[in-house]
Amino acid sequence: MKVAGWLGLATFCVVGAGAYVAFVLNTPYAGFRQPVFVDLPRGTSTLQMATLLRHSGVIRHFWAFLAARAVRPGARLEAGEYQFSRPASALQVFDRIARGDVFYYELVVPEGKNMFDIADEAQRLGLFPSAKFLKAAHDTALIRDLDPRAPTLEGYLFPDTYRLSRHTTPEDLCRIMTRRFRQEWTKLETRAPVHRTVTLASMVEKEGRIAEERPLIASVFLSRLALGMKLDCDPTTIYAALLAGSYSGAIHRSDLSSDSPYNTYQHAGLPPGPIANPGLAAIKAVLDPAGAHYLYFVARGDGSGSHVFSSSLAVHRANVLRYRRAIDHQRRKASSKNMQM
Repeated sequence: MKVAGWLGLATFCVVGAGAYVAFVLNTPYAGFRQPVFVDLPRGTSTLQMATLLRHSGVIRHFWAFLAARAVRPGARLEAGEYQFSRPASALQVFDRIARGDVFYYELVVPEGKNMFDIADEAQRLGLFPSAKFLKAAHDTALIRDLDPRAPTLEGYLFPDTYRLSRHTTPEDLCRIMTRRFRQEWTKLETRAPVHRTVTLASMVEKEGRIAEERPLIASVFLSRLALGMKLDCDPTTIYAALLAGSYSGAIHRSDLSSDSPYNTYQHAGLPPGPIANPGLAAIKAVLDPAGAHYLYFVARGDGSGSHVFSSSLAVHRANVLRYRRAIDHQRRKASSKNMQM
């Protein structure tokens, strides 16, 4: 064969091989039926990644991932756990790992949620059973130095959005959330007693939907405590029912007469501990309450979430009556509307 023929054959082979590599690099592949997870620990080499991805059915050939590295020589591959649920080309897989598109659960904990809410949400996400989280939340070792009197971690599971891996345990989550509380508490630079402040803040959080009212609500609770009056806080009776496993979604007469130490209709002073996990604004409201001298407040009953405040029992009773009338009016209005539909 002439030299020109050999050169032509070599060129054809090179071009053909290049075309095949390009085809493999860009052709979606999935050697799995169910979503798979591939854990790439820190320090994993490109070759090791390629092997793990091939064994998991994410790529067809391990060398395809190495070829992708040759095409993207400057890319930095990020460690972590990745979920693959649909066909993807070797280049797409490589680019995902270069972006650090790791798998995580997003646990959203709004202000005022309690440990039961957090446990239910963790279970809904598929992290772990709610009972396991509640068991972990009853171990107060994580905050014992801050609050030796805390009956549980309630109040110290700081509200935030948390990104968690499949390997996060209930104990891990408690550690992460209490660490966030410590960070925020330290920033406040206060010497106020933690137990008293957080317990009050949890009550303010549950009662005060309107941000501007929280310092007023805090001042009411503080004034009542100073006078030795019972706090008469509805959310504490709800929490008592939650602890007893008897809460049905509404407050009943039996809840108000419960002998639980959390029932502030029956016991003067603070409950044994927080009844929810307050946000920073509620904590600040307790640390810097309004200078008002109110002793009572009741919701307006108009759906706004705001309250009417008063200093005398007579005025308060009149406000309560107006509240009940407003609620009755709303119910009749809703009932009439439903009948017309």
